[in-house]
Amino acid sequence: MSLYRNSAWFLKGLTEFTKGAFLSASKNFVEKDLETSVVGRSFLITGANSGIGKATAMAIAKKGGTIHMVCRNKDKAEEARAEIVKDSGNKEIFVHILDLSETKKVWEFAESFKKKYKALNVLINNAGCMMTKREVNGEGLEKSFASNSLAMYILIKSLIPLLEKSPDSRVITVSSGGMLVQKLRTGNLQSQRGRYDGTMVYAQNKRQQVVMTEQFAKAHPNIHFSVMHPGWVDTPTIANAMPDFHSSMKERLRTPEQGADTVVWLAVSEAAGKNPSGHFFQGDALGFGTELLSFSPSPPIRHPSVSI
Repeated sequence: MSLYRNSAWFLKGLTEFTKGAFLSASKNFVEKDLETSVVGRSFLITGANSGIGKATAMAIAKKGGTIHMVCRNKDKAEEARAEIVKDSGNKEIFVHILDLSETKKVWEFAESFKKKYKALNVLINNAGCMMTKREVNGEGLEKSFASNSLAMYILIKSLIPLLEKSPDSRVITVSSGGMLVQKLRTGNLQSQRGRYDGTMVYAQNKRQQVVMTEQFAKAHPNIHFSVMHPGWVDTPTIANAMPDFHSSMKERLRTPEQGADTVVWLAVSEAAGKNPSGHFFQGDALGFGTELLSFSPSPPIRHPSVSI
């Protein structure tokens, strides 16, 4: 990332991605958008035992939705499930243990899920992986790419038949503002060339998620696809992979609940479903699920008709 792009991204973040920006935007929220019951609707959420995923699961559980928590750590998942059941009073919370970096296991899980369950209304690709050094999974694939990009692709591709036969089906992917500093690069997907920079690899993965969302939306018009940036949020991923940024910005970071706000809006509100499929949303720049209609004018970041 160039010094200019780094500086521009950071300044944009200070004005739009912080807790202060969220609190300012909250004055314009349309609260009635979230005054809805989702009893009888099912939601599969990856990375649902902490951070944005857990906050999303909690909010939807309180509205009566059936939650399928896809998590890597069984103990943490069961602890989070118990908390969600206790606070929401909703017992329709199910835990599925899966390491999203193991692509074959992701496919096996998705195939098994669609055989076991008759419906899936909403898939929320929330889990994220930011590595500090290059590592590969058991199949020889770089872990960030496997977890962030391939897992998303496999889950969506495999679960499309289940989503298509479910009413008002939606797919929401939690991306990152970091993707604004990356144009799509397909020549080094495994990050084998050059110095490994985990933050930039993550940003590239997030750009890939945005591009895939747009393409899935074109290919499957019966499903509503969206991808979003939650702002700068205090999550375990940021704390562990970007400790300097986390410590210096901690007081300005959004809470997981604030970060989950637009995810929940996209998942449950009638208003969200009226937006065109395949669009990118910047979490609460101006209110619930504000559509990001313009980016930096820098050439690599283009936005014709909300295409990324």
